[in-house]
Amino acid sequence: MSVATKEILDLNRFDATRTDGFPPELAERVAKRQAAFGASSVLFYEQPIEMVRASGAYMYDAGGRKYLDVYNNVPSVGHCHPRVVEAVARQIGELNIHTRYLNRVVETYTEKLLSRFPRSLSNVVLTCTGSESNDLAMRIARIATGAEGFIVTEAAYHGNTALVTEISPSSLRKRKPAPFVAIIPAPAARDGMSVEASFAASVEQAIAELKSGGIGLAALIIDTIFSSDGIYADPAGFLKGATDVVHRAGGLLIADEVQPGFGRTGGGMWGFERHGVTPDIVTMGKPMGNGFPMGGVVTRPEFLKRFCEETGYFNTFGGNPVAAAAGHAVLQVIEDEGLVERSATVGGYFKRSLEALQGTHSEIGEVRGAGLFIGLDFIDPATGEPDTALATHAINQLKHNGILIGAAGKYGATLKIRPPLCFSQEDAELFTGTLDTILNAR
Repeated sequence: MSVATKEILDLNRFDATRTDGFPPELAERVAKRQAAFGASSVLFYEQPIEMVRASGAYMYDAGGRKYLDVYNNVPSVGHCHPRVVEAVARQIGELNIHTRYLNRVVETYTEKLLSRFPRSLSNVVLTCTGSESNDLAMRIARIATGAEGFIVTEAAYHGNTALVTEISPSSLRKRKPAPFVAIIPAPAARDGMSVEASFAASVEQAIAELKSGGIGLAALIIDTIFSSDGIYADPAGFLKGATDVVHRAGGLLIADEVQPGFGRTGGGMWGFERHGVTPDIVTMGKPMGNGFPMGGVVTRPEFLKRFCEETGYFNTFGGNPVAAAAGHAVLQVIEDEGLVERSATVGGYFKRSLEALQGTHSEIGEVRGAGLFIGLDFIDPATGEPDTALATHAINQLKHNGILIGAAGKYGATLKIRPPLCFSQEDAELFTGTLDTILNAR
């Protein structure tokens, strides 16, 4: 049996043609949404939810029902964290302008942010989204290297600008990425080689493929926990070999920390820290402002200087004082509440609990991840192939039981477990127990 690959937005998507049995008011709301948003409309679950408020690791719908959020990394330190809310409200009541004036809120934030990076990465450009950050990183890499080519993994997603979509294979439905993009498999041990050796060999082969087409290597760009590919974290350090291959070829390493950054993997502030490598460019987005739209690019001064010598770059909203206030509050909360350590402790407990389910449920394949970013594969026990239908069933049954979750991976058969960093051991137990019940009921 062949298993179909899945486009990223289809992994958990509501089918607008299937509203039979919906309450009349909900059916009407969905129809109006479709009429306004057209083909771009994306809602989640077999029956969409209207959310009205949230706090910590929980969200509440219009009927007052409470949902444990195991999906959403945007409010990284917790939904509506009071310190972030207060910082944003205070700043927007005082001043919100672009960055062509001096402003102490912005300066204080950027100093604190840069202090969390290796010394060589000492310049930051603030943007509004992770997509914008990755677009800028690609442009910097091309000017720094004089080359055009990029290497990405086969189910990668890095954003939605025109340029970044080309390095997001999971977003492309009817065509392959552009000729300047080389695709490699997600990291795994293959052909008798370790994960590190196999991934490095894939990168080396991709460089050769680009070169055969007359294209030089600008950068390898990776989400450092490979979230869209299905979450690949171990063994810690496996990125070293690929990084060396890239640098020998004259390319750069771009670490996309939009999803694994800000303490999520439990091994430090950034996903790349687990691997003992220093990227040339780091990009950030969603969790940076705990829901307030902001992003950023951190890089070496010489790379940014060369880019700015060739390009007149500015960003009206990137780095505005309200965004800086939100970002600074997030950094303070991570530090004061020990959320990196919490991610490691609670995430470790959570992962062990999920691994224990493997002993009683043969349809659970691998459990992978680090900190509070875990992937759980569903498989057909008879063949070992990915079971996308079971993943869809589990996602919607979890929602029915008050738990929100999404999917990941090339086939959409991996539960993408990515709660806010305030997630507790009790929350982990609720999730594991509920999943156990769902699988027992099949």
